[in-house]
Amino acid sequence: MSISKLFDISGKTALVTGGSRGIGLMIARGFAEAGVKVYISSRNAKACAEAAEELNKLGTCIALPHDLGTTPEVKKLAEEIKSREKKLDFLINNAGAAWAEPFETYSEAGWDKLMNVNLKAIFLLSQALLPLLRSAGTKDDPARVVNIGSIDGILAPSLETYAYSASKAAVHHLTRNMAKHLAKDHINVNAIAPGPFETKMLAPVLAASRKAIEASVPVGRIGQADDMVGAAIFYCSRASSYVTATVLPVDGGLSGTPYSALPFEL
Repeated sequence: MSISKLFDISGKTALVTGGSRGIGLMIARGFAEAGVKVYISSRNAKACAEAAEELNKLGTCIALPHDLGTTPEVKKLAEEIKSREKKLDFLINNAGAAWAEPFETYSEAGWDKLMNVNLKAIFLLSQALLPLLRSAGTKDDPARVVNIGSIDGILAPSLETYAYSASKAAVHHLTRNMAKHLAKDHINVNAIAPGPFETKMLAPVLAASRKAIEASVPVGRIGQADDMVGAAIFYCSRASSYVTATVLPVDGGLSGTPYSALPFEL
């Protein structure tokens, strides 16, 4: 197989949750440019529609707005995809939320919100879309589930983001568990653990401490869209057909050098 075909994902179909901004939008844009039919979902219908309009200039993108913090909305999204597609090649579970609060007052509502969005929705959506993923996967070219975790699921953050870091660590282990049991269905399941990227979630911290953050990253910079797109395309291309149950830090070396860990959540 030629190198160009090894990384070719054109003609495939993907769903990217949280695809209207940040890391989800980076991946969705990369997929659209690579010839993938992309569905994006987010809780903000206006932002979802605007992102789809932008991405349709590059390829094919359909907006399906849903709040994945609730089980009925997760099921509605799955049913919409099922009504439109016979198979789904790639499921990118990216939708997420953050919450920071002192330990003594940490909110149960905040805890539940993050566990629902960051963890439960990944399991339920993957479960609901299993028939479409099974239909897409073959022994030589499996279907792909890529869960977006965080280096905060690897390192203990300095900020008090208890539910966030716990949910992301759980995402990483859920990834391994799903991978073990879905391999027989020709579905590869992997996770990406991003470090600091240009996202709305991280924007206030970057505005206040960009130089310090860049200095703490071994490669000396913030993550760029190409860094995330490259990891996603690898995981979804024939190049990774024999790769499953892994967690790939895309973090400039932070998680591999823990004494330089960042003092905030990602």
